[in-house]
Amino acid sequence: MQLCRFWQCLVFTAFFALCDAQALESAPVAAHQPIGKIDQPSAASRPTPGGIWQSLVSNVQETWQHSPQRDLYLPVITWHNRFTYDNDHIKRYNERPWGAGYGISRHDENGDWHGIYLMAFKDSFNHWEPFGGYAWEKQWYPSANKKFRLGAGYTAGFTLRENWKYLPVPAVLPLASVSYGDLTFQATYIPGSYNNGNVFFGWLRWSF
Repeated sequence: MQLCRFWQCLVFTAFFALCDAQALESAPVAAHQPIGKIDQPSAASRPTPGGIWQSLVSNVQETWQHSPQRDLYLPVITWHNRFTYDNDHIKRYNERPWGAGYGISRHDENGDWHGIYLMAFKDSFNHWEPFGGYAWEKQWYPSANKKFRLGAGYTAGFTLRENWKYLPVPAVLPLASVSYGDLTFQATYIPGSYNNGNVFFGWLRWSF
């Protein structure tokens, strides 16, 4: 239980850190300062919890209203961490998340990716599980070929599971991706404790 709480705190800390970075990117750039003069950021210019929340709401609204791309999602892998599961659980858990999903997305002025999506797939117990929400990724272009991209960020949304009687459960999870052109492999890691959670979940995303 303590390990599970540790992971929850770690995920939420990472979420707010990423939101902080996202808010900083969307903040207006200050005028050029003379060489040799370095001003400390004022209290007004530092992101506040209200500012971070407003930035998140603004990005969700912008993504919902002005996304030129449409996305198809295809779940491809569910992998239970062998270091945190015994063999009995591994043998009876499903690792083929058959399903599909649909979403909309955009790239902002910084080249970063924003998306809203809904997926449905087979969970570890082979029951249907929907998951949907908002996602953001910082994008890097490591080569001259701008079609090749790396991404890292977060997703915040809701899921419903059969073993939780299909009650809506909020979730904030890390994201990472590798993209080439319109095709992306994107994945998350669901933290947890021994024989619970600690799952790598990945999918393909095709944008058109």
